[in-house]
Amino acid sequence: MAKLKELRMRLNESAAANRRDLVEDHQKSKVTARELARLEKQRKLAKTLRLKADAEANGEDLERRKAWEWSIEQNERWEQKQAETRERRDHTFNHANDEAHRKYEKNVRTSKPDLVGYARQKEAAMGLEPGSLVPLGLTNDMAAAGPSRNAALSAAEDLYRSADTLAYGDSKPSEDAVDRVVGKINKECVEDARELTPRKKRDESGDVTYINRANKVFNSKVAKFFDKYTGDIRANLERGTAL
Repeated sequence: MAKLKELRMRLNESAAANRRDLVEDHQKSKVTARELARLEKQRKLAKTLRLKADAEANGEDLERRKAWEWSIEQNERWEQKQAETRERRDHTFNHANDEAHRKYEKNVRTSKPDLVGYARQKEAAMGLEPGSLVPLGLTNDMAAAGPSRNAALSAAEDLYRSADTLAYGDSKPSEDAVDRVVGKINKECVEDARELTPRKKRDESGDVTYINRANKVFNSKVAKFFDKYTGDIRANLERGTAL
C-alpha cells in the first residue's frame, strides 16, 4: 500500500508540473509584437535612467559621456545627414511638379553609377588590354551586359558620343538592370497605393474644408475646441439666416 501511495503521489506531482509548464507556455504565446516593443522600450528607458544615475553619482555630464561613444567621422556624417534633411524639408504649398522634382533628386542621390562597366568601355575605347583598369574577375550589371556597339562607330565614338553622333537607341541594359528598375517601379506603386487609398476613404466621408494635410489637422484642432461655441453661427451661415 505504501508503494502504491508513493506512485500515486509521483503521478499527481508529475501531472501538476506538466500543467504548470503548459500554462507557462500558453502565457508566453500570448506575448505579441506590441508587448515585445513595449518591453524593449522599458528596457532602454531603464538603461538610460541607470546611466543617468551613474553619471550624477560620479559628477559627470551624461550627454558628454554619450558623445564619447561616437567618432568624429560618425558625428560629421550625422550632422551632414541632419543638415540635408532640414534643407529638403518643405514648408510651402506643393504641386505635382515639385513632387516630381523631389522624387527625381532622390533617385539621383540613391542611384549608384556602374563604374566597373564604364571602366570596361573605357578600356575598349583607349585600346587597353582587358583588365588594365579593373580586374577581370570583377563583374556587375553593365560589365555582364557589355558595352553597346554600332557597326558604324568605333569603340571611342561609342563611349564618347557628341551632338554629331547619329547612333541612337542601340544600348541594351542587362537583365539585372531591367529587373532592378521594374522592382523599384512596383515598390513605388505599392507605396503610393497604400498611402492614397486610406486618404481617399477619409476624404469621401465628409466635406473637404482643407487645402492640405497640415491644414486638415489644424482645422480638426480648431473644431475640437471651438465648435461648441460656433456651431449655431455656422449653421445660420449655411442656412442663410445669419444676421
